[in-house]
Amino acid sequence: MVLAAGCGRNERMNLIYAQRCANCHGPGGRGDGSIAASLPTPPPDFRDTVQRKGNSQIRRVIAEGKGAMPAFDPALRPSEINDMLQMVRYLSREGRDLAWWEKYDTLIAAHCSIPWEAALGLDDAPEKKP
Repeated sequence: MVLAAGCGRNERMNLIYAQRCANCHGPGGRGDGSIAASLPTPPPDFRDTVQRKGNSQIRRVIAEGKGAMPAFDPALRPSEINDMLQMVRYLSREGRDLAWWEKYDTLIAAHCSIPWEAALGLDDAPEKKP
């Protein structure tokens, strides 16, 4: 399997997900977070729902909220919302067998080689170094 750099999880994604999402969605996106049972509607298992949604749909749910899920715009910057979109996609694919991934090697490699944050205008302003 070929995955380009920057296409998997990174530290910022893990941190934001742990702070904002894991209590409801669970550490693996299975809808089994520590407060999931107390919610009026159980959070979805990303493995069952994410593959049927487009990126703009997922980004909108993260930004605007849906049902019991709160809106994360403006609490998260556009680049962080994009990170959570990528994290949701990543978690939805965890645990799939190698044959499933092999069908998409070329597409994944091509997708991951594009600097999406820059292409979509989601880049944060460069940090000034002292």
